[in-house]
Amino acid sequence: MTIRFLNTKDKDFEKNFSALVAVDSSVDPEITKRAEAIVEDVHKRGDEAVLEYTNRFDRMNAKCMEEFRITQEQLKNALETLPEDQKHALTVAAERIRSFHEHELGQSWSITEKDGTKLGIRYTALDSVGLYVPGGKAAYPSSVLMNAMPAHVAGVKNIVMVVPTPGGTPNQLVLAAACLAGVSTCFTIGGAQAVAALAYGTKTIPAVDKIVGPGNAYVAAAKRYVFGTVGIDMIAGPSEILVICDGKTNPDWIAMDLFSQAEHDELAQAILLTPDAEFAEAVKTSIEKQLPDMPRKGIIAASLKNRGAIIVTESVEEACRIADKIAPEHLELSVEDPEKYVDLIHHAGAMFLGAYTCEALGDYCAGPNHVLPTSRTARYSSPLGVWDFQKRTSILKVSKQGAYELGKIADVLARGEFLYAHSGSAMYRVKDLDSKDK
Repeated sequence: MTIRFLNTKDKDFEKNFSALVAVDSSVDPEITKRAEAIVEDVHKRGDEAVLEYTNRFDRMNAKCMEEFRITQEQLKNALETLPEDQKHALTVAAERIRSFHEHELGQSWSITEKDGTKLGIRYTALDSVGLYVPGGKAAYPSSVLMNAMPAHVAGVKNIVMVVPTPGGTPNQLVLAAACLAGVSTCFTIGGAQAVAALAYGTKTIPAVDKIVGPGNAYVAAAKRYVFGTVGIDMIAGPSEILVICDGKTNPDWIAMDLFSQAEHDELAQAILLTPDAEFAEAVKTSIEKQLPDMPRKGIIAASLKNRGAIIVTESVEEACRIADKIAPEHLELSVEDPEKYVDLIHHAGAMFLGAYTCEALGDYCAGPNHVLPTSRTARYSSPLGVWDFQKRTSILKVSKQGAYELGKIADVLARGEFLYAHSGSAMYRVKDLDSKDK
């Protein structure tokens, strides 16, 4: 079986559908234990522990932490010496991502009430952010752009990037992306020790206010552990794609769109919803035809078998209702007039409208961020953006008249909560104003 078939008319559909989309939120206790031990060791021993773990896990022989530092000159050189096609592609992608995120900038505002009381919000950027970039099995320059660019646009002054380099050779595209995205400092370390160094700081690596970026199970466990000391973006689950198609897109395109997420790992999920049973069969045939030629066919096949499905629905509208239950990371509306159905979807990390809007464009260069909520968290969370690197401060300036009127209201509510110092604080102002009026 390459991929399972379901039909919403089947008697056991709900049971099979629930099993398909069930989210495994369990955490390996042994990985958690090891990661937390590494984090605590780095917290205690700083650079010495980071050096020791990085040499051990990444097959390095560094004598001091400075050997892990990548200078701004090295980042610039990486960009300038890229092959022209890679340099052009990276630059265009960076500019599109920058342009998109510039529209997200929060603007400070204030209002003045009739009695002169001023209320408002002030937006300010975080001082420092740590960016974790995977670098073990593969290199991800797109992750650098997607994580660092909104931080840079938000106005973060200090963006510290960490990226493991097993064997000691950094990836040129990753360094070039860091140059374009405004990374301030870069270190060739990874794993739980890198997360700990960013959270607590060492003699060499500055502590940051928030850590973002994907990583393996040890990185995820370390991020969970240090949350509270620093902010984190999210704990990402396996990649997900859900395609709703009316049967009018080339089935080869849809099959490859499903492959595009299935190739990430065996736990990725790829689902097609369509009201056209003949089209569903055509996509299944295309999957079987194209799979043998895919370089990552083993991973794709395991993903489709484990968590993939083609579901025949009664209508596109029913497909939208099912999609909302899944709340996928990526949702393709590969239908005629996709805008007709947009308002039927309430829960999705990102939506890709029309047959020509494949998810892969969003991964690399369209502009919107590819760091998206997974595992049904799109029900309550959003893509990474500028807002993740800005914070809001409430501003209050209460006039005398405002203090008089609001003070009496606060007094009643405070005494209702048995918080008498709150009441006294407000009423001091009220009584003062009363005495001046006499």
